[in-house]
Amino acid sequence: MMGYYGYGPGWGYMGGGGWLPMLLFWALIIFGIIAFVRWMGHGHHHGLHDYGRSALDVLKERYVKGEMDKKEFEEKRRDLE
Repeated sequence: MMGYYGYGPGWGYMGGGGWLPMLLFWALIIFGIIAFVRWMGHGHHHGLHDYGRSALDVLKERYVKGEMDKKEFEEKRRDLE
């Protein structure tokens, strides 16, 4: 008779399919981590998207921050309007 971990009639843990519950467990863990990271990142704008703001609003903001002078602002504003 083989021991508990031997190659006897059950092949050890839960027969030959013992790897399936472990695979499902780790798949759920990985899926949960990915879902959590995506959920935490959703709604935080990292400067890549400006949802809900018009191009003119962005232009005005850049002008106020001093990223462009009045002449450049006026040119771009005319282009947008």
